[in-house]
Amino acid sequence: MRMMRALSPLTAALLAVPLAGLLPSGAAQAAPDPNLTITQVTLDRTSVAVSGLNTYPINVTVKGGYRSSEPGDQGLVLNVVLDRTGGTGSRNDIVSADLKRTEGTLANGTWTGRLNVASTANGTFKVVGVMTGPYGAPNPGTPVDPTPYSGQTITVKGTNLPRISASVNPRVVPFGKPYTITWAVTNTATGKPYGSRIPIGLGVDVPCAEGGSPMYRTGTNGVITKAYTANDAGALNCAHIMADPYYIVGQWLFPARPTAVAAAPTKTSAPVGTVVPVNGSVAYMTGACPVQLQRLYGRTAWRTVSNGKVRQSGRFTVNAQPSYKGVITYRVYVPACQPFVAGVSKSFSIRGT
Repeated sequence: MRMMRALSPLTAALLAVPLAGLLPSGAAQAAPDPNLTITQVTLDRTSVAVSGLNTYPINVTVKGGYRSSEPGDQGLVLNVVLDRTGGTGSRNDIVSADLKRTEGTLANGTWTGRLNVASTANGTFKVVGVMTGPYGAPNPGTPVDPTPYSGQTITVKGTNLPRISASVNPRVVPFGKPYTITWAVTNTATGKPYGSRIPIGLGVDVPCAEGGSPMYRTGTNGVITKAYTANDAGALNCAHIMADPYYIVGQWLFPARPTAVAAAPTKTSAPVGTVVPVNGSVAYMTGACPVQLQRLYGRTAWRTVSNGKVRQSGRFTVNAQPSYKGVITYRVYVPACQPFVAGVSKSFSIRGT
């Protein structure tokens, strides 16, 4: 059975990390497909200039073979992968469109097609491998890396690069409530829209990682506002403008969520120096985020005196320790922890005796 390179899902760490195409650059995979052999990859241009939302097509020719007796593999397509070697564009790799066999046999043939170069590829890219396609399509089998091939380098002069910005309303989305996102496409060189209705994919959850987002069009001002359900706020939201087969530019986010903190000491009085556990919870939070027990100094100064973390249950424990006889005021502070904004509990007191 032919094996395909699978697309890795986005993780929370990718919230501010753009995907390279639909595939995170450097995504961990297995090994190159042992049935694919590449002998030559040729690009008909090594330097292009691209502006704005346009792409520049480079003709691609691949010579090689695929070892298979399955009739379904006769229509095998290939994709050439190029990695960034220099420059400052927002893309880290680019991928050719599906290359079809135009000469020879599956075992010894020639595949041809196009590499559509986006302006956001500004910089230099080198051919690093070839993989079986179609690019981004889910397929059975074990994920594989592209078959390595050290090929040509192309130089891309990208200008008027696009950017997608997002404005979520409300800024912090309450649990169980719908919301809207206004997406805006602008020219980074001018800060203005391109003046046309731009096709844009707006997705939630899986399509943000694997492609297939529903398509819309912005207004001529580059803006589109979309309504989302309460459930959508718990998943990754995205907007992207596609070339074939990768995105030109994209934006990904989890809507910000409120942080509701509750905390109470296990004792309201204790001898000086005694450790008093403070138990609490953060609504809807399921672990890993830090919490800080803060003590009030003077009238307004809060200082952290103990640290802890939210457990998978959403609960936490931090330790207070009265340092003198008298009433000491505390609170629990939860720093911003994506997608939760910072939050504090009500203050409470422990009397040192």
